[in-house]
Amino acid sequence: MLECFEYQTGASGPVSLQLELVYQDRQRSRCRATTRCGRDVAWFIERGVVLADGDILVAQSGERIAVIAAPETVSVVECSDPLLLTRAAYHLGNRHVPLQIAEGELRYQHDHVLDDMIRGLGLTVYCDDRPFHPENGAYHSHVGGHSHGHGHSHSHDHSHGHAHG
Repeated sequence: MLECFEYQTGASGPVSLQLELVYQDRQRSRCRATTRCGRDVAWFIERGVVLADGDILVAQSGERIAVIAAPETVSVVECSDPLLLTRAAYHLGNRHVPLQIAEGELRYQHDHVLDDMIRGLGLTVYCDDRPFHPENGAYHSHVGGHSHGHGHSHSHDHSHGHAHG
């Protein structure tokens, strides 16, 4: 039988299941998946909430599932020059690319066109399988100790007030 879970702000306590999800699945408000032990589950969360590594989903029965960010193919940019790394982050952000930012490192979902752009800026980029935790951005609210997204997605078939150079 498929058990349904919901996100509850600040949920804590012992967990009985673990659900390993890539970033794309952690953004879904309604989804079905299989836990690490092979149990089929579904969740229903508020639209715009992005599940983070360590979040907990709770069933009506009180059973808890820990969300784990699964490794996925990402492009990794490492650089000790903060100015050069900032330039790369600017150009990726200008393209609305979800971006994980750490000291001396940027990560984004692998895209060979973006990799070539980064190389053109004078940086080295390589692919690896790692968990992906992008920044949620200034348009997102902070819920339960984690930032969760609330809408700034849009199609790119309209004009913007800024260039996508």
